Amino acid sequence: MIDSASWAQRLGGDTFLAQTCFRAHKVIRSNGSAFLSPLTWDDLNEIIATHRLEPPRMRLSRRGEAVPATAYSVLRTNRRGVSWYQPQPAEFHARLAEGASLVIDAVDQIHPPVRESAVGLERFFRTPVQVNAYASWTAEEGFGTHWDDHDVVVLQLEGSKRWKIYGPTRESPAWRDVEAPEVPTGDPIADTVLAPGDMLYLPRGWWHAVSADQGTASLHLTFGLATQTGAEFLSWLSDGLRGSTTIRADVPRFGSPEERTEYLAALRREVVAALEDPEALSLWERSLDTTHPGRPHPSLPHVASVPEQSGITVQLTTARARIDLSDDAVTFSGAGSAWTFTLPVAPALRLLAAGRPVTLTDLATESNLTLGQAAEVVSALVDGQAVAVVGGST
Repeated sequence: MIDSASWAQRLGGDTFLAQTCFRAHKVIRSNGSAFLSPLTWDDLNEIIATHRLEPPRMRLSRRGEAVPATAYSVLRTNRRGVSWYQPQPAEFHARLAEGASLVIDAVDQIHPPVRESAVGLERFFRTPVQVNAYASWTAEEGFGTHWDDHDVVVLQLEGSKRWKIYGPTRESPAWRDVEAPEVPTGDPIADTVLAPGDMLYLPRGWWHAVSADQGTASLHLTFGLATQTGAEFLSWLSDGLRGSTTIRADVPRFGSPEERTEYLAALRREVVAALEDPEALSLWERSLDTTHPGRPHPSLPHVASVPEQSGITVQLTTARARIDLSDDAVTFSGAGSAWTFTLPVAPALRLLAAGRPVTLTDLATESNLTLGQAAEVVSALVDGQAVAVVGGST
C-alpha cells in the first residue's frame, strides 16, 4: 500500500513542494518496481455489483458527452417505491467496447485501500483529497481535450494510458472565474504513456487528452486535490473580521457620498490591518487543518465509551491534526474540535497523529499511562469524531 511516506518520497518530498507543485507537470516512473494496487479489476466488479452508484456518481462518458444511463442500465423499483438504475452487464460491456470510458467518483468513500492512499496524499499536501476511478478500453478519448479546476495526482493501476498534455491557456483558472480558458492549439507539450505503478502530477488548468490506445484495458485513479486560493483565504479572513463593528455594520447604501466614502475608508483600514498580520497565512493554514471534519467513522459497538481492553485498535479520522505544547499541558486539535490533556499524554497523541492504527496498549506504553487512562483519552477523541475504533472489538 502507498502510505504517506511513500507519497512524499515518490513525488519528491519538500523539493517537489518547493519547485514543482502548482508550477509544472511531473511524471514519476515505477521502473518495474513491485507495486501493490489499491484497486483491482475484481474490486471494481464487486463495487459495481454491490453498490447503488447513481449517475453521476458512476457514469459512462464518450467523446466528452455522458452516455445516458438507460443505454446500459434498467430502472429498478422496490416495494418501498425506491428506484435506482442497475447496470446490465451485456449492455454495460457493449457501451465500453464501443469507446465509452467508465468513471466512479469518490471511490475512496467505498473502498478502504483507496481511502488509505487518499489519506496519505492528504497528509502530504495538507488539503482534502477525492479519488475517482477511470477505466477505458479503446483509443477513443472519453472526455476530449479538457482541463480540471484542481490539481491531480494520477496513479496508473492496470494496462496503460496515453496522456497528451497541452499546458494552461489561462493562469490559475478556477471553477468560479470571470472567463473561461481558451482551447489550446498546436501540438501537446508532452505525450506520455503511463504503465502500472507510474504516477503523473498535473496542475489545475493544464489541458490534457487521455486514451487507452495501447491495446490493453486501462484502469487508473485520479486523486483530486482541493484548491486553496486567495479567494478561500479572503473568505476566511472575512469571517474572522466579523468581530469588528465596522464589518458587522450595514453598508450605507442610502447614505450621503461623504458617509459612503468614510465607510469605505474604515473598511479598508480593517482589511489592511488584518492582511498586515505576519501570522495571517499561518493562522489560515492552521484553521484548514483543525476544522476539516476528516473522514468520520463509527466505533460500534462502543456507543458510550471505549472499554479498557488491550486489543482495541484505534486510528485518527483526519490526516491533519495539530499538537501544541505549553508548560503544563498538550492541546490536540482536529476534526473541528480541540482537547487539552496533561503533558504525559503528549507521546500517545503523537503516535495517533502519525495516522497508523494503534492499540490501546501501544498508546499506554508510549506515554507511560495505564490502560484505563489510554481508554479515557481515546474515548474523548472518539466522542469528538477525531478517532475511531478500527479493530480489536469482541
